[in-house]
Amino acid sequence: MVADQGRSGAYSRALQRAIGPDASVLDIGAGTGILSLFACQYGARKVYAVEPSNAICIAEEIARANGFAERVQCIQALSTQVSLPERADVIVSDLRGVLPLFQQHIPSIVDARRRLLAPGGKLIPRQDVLWTAVVEAPQQYDRLVKTWARERFELNMDAASRIVTNVVRKARVTPDRLISKPYCWATIDYRTVESPDISAEITFQVARPGTAHGFIVWFDAVLEDGIGFSNAPGQPELIYGSAFFPWSSPVDLSPDDSVSLNLRADLVGADYVWSWETRVYGNDRVLPRANFRQSTFLGAPLSPTQLRKRSGGYQPKLKEAGEVDLQILKLMDGTRSNEEIAQLVMAQFSSHLRSHQDALTHITDLADKYSQ
Repeated sequence: MVADQGRSGAYSRALQRAIGPDASVLDIGAGTGILSLFACQYGARKVYAVEPSNAICIAEEIARANGFAERVQCIQALSTQVSLPERADVIVSDLRGVLPLFQQHIPSIVDARRRLLAPGGKLIPRQDVLWTAVVEAPQQYDRLVKTWARERFELNMDAASRIVTNVVRKARVTPDRLISKPYCWATIDYRTVESPDISAEITFQVARPGTAHGFIVWFDAVLEDGIGFSNAPGQPELIYGSAFFPWSSPVDLSPDDSVSLNLRADLVGADYVWSWETRVYGNDRVLPRANFRQSTFLGAPLSPTQLRKRSGGYQPKLKEAGEVDLQILKLMDGTRSNEEIAQLVMAQFSSHLRSHQDALTHITDLADKYSQ
């Protein structure tokens, strides 16, 4: 991401414009700290670099190497778990995946905007505009489904084929592969957004004949007025790519056809479930000649046992591995070392833990995740 000149250059220019005298900056998802360094270069008085991963250690070293150690405070945590001694004049972040709808991106920004942004403060990015178009993408489609084609092994692998066409993949296509003109699906304004979920229906008019394999979604980022970047087809390649949503099967289209798409993204737990229902109509516009209902929920195999355990009425009971973890967590009361906990757990669960070192490794993993 640092090497992506289109992305990094745009963020640099936006920070240069946004940072005023004596400004404080919050960098959410700082990674190795490049945006924090930009903020210091442009005169920020104080930068709070917040990053949950161990990359924050590199950010701290890099800040020190560039003479910014006194101005950059590195915090290893999620931004939703952080309190600051002051509200930030500028909050900068890049928490996107292939698309801006990615994991806890929007809830994190909403929380930071409410708790950590000074009145009249600025958010970078300001908004992301998401676009979509019907696409002819035989190579991308074949990579998904060809392995499971019946003629490959003279075997029926349709069950796997049904799963892979419910998976969203990163892809790059050229403008000549678009079969419809682009339509705006959604605009995420980070100054006002509240819900992480988005849904909208779009009707595409087919622009040229071709075999459509699905649709792609990309975004235009607005960081500041007149400053941004885009991963649209035909733009310089960025780290993000575009998202390819395959159809259950290819469809031959002509300019008389129209395509109705109902696309929704719902944040469920740690990440998004995408759902897309597609209807293809001929020139009579009465009955669809193709109708697909797809979802990433169907893109991962779930056994009946998994589904049963995820139901609201299921009554869970810990198996031995859960009992071990429960006992370890109970012993983490601030009075015992990891080594002492390992000795106690080994004495109680020697049949489950293969060695003292295995027990200690498991305990340190839990300590890393749950201890203060």
